[in-house]
Amino acid sequence: MVRWVDTHCHLQLDERPAGMLLERAENVRHVVVPGVDLESSRSARALALRYPGRVSFAAGLHPHEASRWPEEREGLAELMEEAAAVGETGLDFYRNLSPPAAQVDSFVEHHRLARASGKPLIVHCRDAFRQIYDLLEREGAGPWVVLHCWTGGPRWSKRFTELGVTFSFAGPVTFETGDTVRRGAAVIPPDRAVVETDTPYLAPVPHRGGPNEPAYTPLVGAALGRVWGLDAREVARLTGARAARVFGL
Repeated sequence: MVRWVDTHCHLQLDERPAGMLLERAENVRHVVVPGVDLESSRSARALALRYPGRVSFAAGLHPHEASRWPEEREGLAELMEEAAAVGETGLDFYRNLSPPAAQVDSFVEHHRLARASGKPLIVHCRDAFRQIYDLLEREGAGPWVVLHCWTGGPRWSKRFTELGVTFSFAGPVTFETGDTVRRGAAVIPPDRAVVETDTPYLAPVPHRGGPNEPAYTPLVGAALGRVWGLDAREVARLTGARAARVFGL
């Protein structure tokens, strides 16, 4: 059996039992569960303790919640000491549910905490390619920066490749409307990528419109394989090796 690593899976935000979803995902050997705020980061930690060796967790504040950074910083920083990664953080200038300035402040602090601890940083980027590129170029980047649910086209993919980051692909690479994502993936070296589901969101084709789950990880990998001209086993090997290196699995 080809086995995968799901590097971004919000099991704690899914209404279905985590144990059931993990049991169905026989084709996934490990999942990373990121937090989006203090409460969900604590829940992610609880899952990692419940399923050691199968689940790792990350602690962070989603850009939608960035206004809460001053009040949640201390608790999140404590969790980050134990977490496998910092995040999810980043910038979302599509919805702007938190003011852009608050998002930038939170993102920069997450970045500095990740660098200080030597842990990977999970970055959400929506309508903010230029701003995130500029911040990473200034603050530092490398394989430990994981661009979650990468949707950039060839131009931004090439620019971020120069920073040495890790690209994480999710359901949009399978969508009928995902041509830009596929063209971006085509210019990224396969050994610089990982795969994710973003459970319970962004279910890949043919499950689009329903809830996502870790068992669908191979559908993302297969779509990348078609872009790169590689079979599923090789995509699983390359993305799994990158995930192991970045997240210390």
